[in-house]
Amino acid sequence: MASEAFEEIAETFGFLDDWEDRYRHVIDLGKAMAPLEENLRVPATKVHGCASQVWIVPEIEGEGEAAVFTFRGDSDAMIVRGLIAILQALYSGLTVGEVLAVDAPRELARLGLDEHLSSQRSNGLRAMVERIRTLAQKALEQGAA
Repeated sequence: MASEAFEEIAETFGFLDDWEDRYRHVIDLGKAMAPLEENLRVPATKVHGCASQVWIVPEIEGEGEAAVFTFRGDSDAMIVRGLIAILQALYSGLTVGEVLAVDAPRELARLGLDEHLSSQRSNGLRAMVERIRTLAQKALEQGAA
């Protein structure tokens, strides 16, 4: 149930033969992201459980299960910025209901990230996914209230 943008990343990863090329591609994805404004780098947007500094800011349009989920994010580490870009491709543009239905570990495993990230980076990636799911769940609950 991955987005078209994520499918493009998965396809590109399929063409890259070794992890070093994939690693560089992840960094390039992060470099292409617009930086997050300083005023959004606050404790309320910070993701806990990451070794690096990570911020995720939701942008949800609409209400209830049909509300469209997008987010912006940033990190002080280039590889983590790239992981945020991958998560943006995976989740942005989906409804909050669809966000909650995404099997992120399965989708990310298609990229081989689980095999090549350090345990700290893997934990941070899981923390980012959990933060995104929490934001989507909160939007869903607020729309139902």
